[in-house]
Amino acid sequence: MLFRFIAPAILICIAHVTPAEEPKKVQKDAGRDLRKMFLTTSPEQFDIQPSEGYPRVCGIAMDWPIGENIATVTSLSDGSASVYTTGAFGIIGGIGVESVRTAAKKLVKEADRHYADSVATHDLSYPSRDHVRFFLVTFHGVRLIETDLRSLQEGRGKYATLFNLAQDVIGQLRMSSEHTK
Repeated sequence: MLFRFIAPAILICIAHVTPAEEPKKVQKDAGRDLRKMFLTTSPEQFDIQPSEGYPRVCGIAMDWPIGENIATVTSLSDGSASVYTTGAFGIIGGIGVESVRTAAKKLVKEADRHYADSVATHDLSYPSRDHVRFFLVTFHGVRLIETDLRSLQEGRGKYATLFNLAQDVIGQLRMSSEHTK
């Protein structure tokens, strides 16, 4: 399963990032700030409108506990995708790479399949250590699905496909960032 390869890679990146100087507040909180911006910016500000392919959901953010940090995987219907963390690791962008765009769009489409399972929310807090949160960014606000981490790691449960597609986005972003080095 892809999860077995992605999780250790992110843990290694988080564990091995050591800034040359004491991180400034802006740097330290960059992942949190980018996540908040993603979840609070209207689709119109992203220049995304409802379409036949994306009539309700235009984006998704998955918050996933990894060790002492939380990784947030974001994707928009235009194919942009990023990974932010509460640590010092992140990959921003990805829209310029076809494989990233494809993975991001598949994730958003899958999120739309779970629209009826989600509830409208204004609570954008991170999940507990044993849960994963999926925030569906819609044309009418943010919606939430929360589930237990273990069922996703074991590949069972209603949202396993959603989780696995988010893992694919991470993998595609990682590969694209390695190619640009």
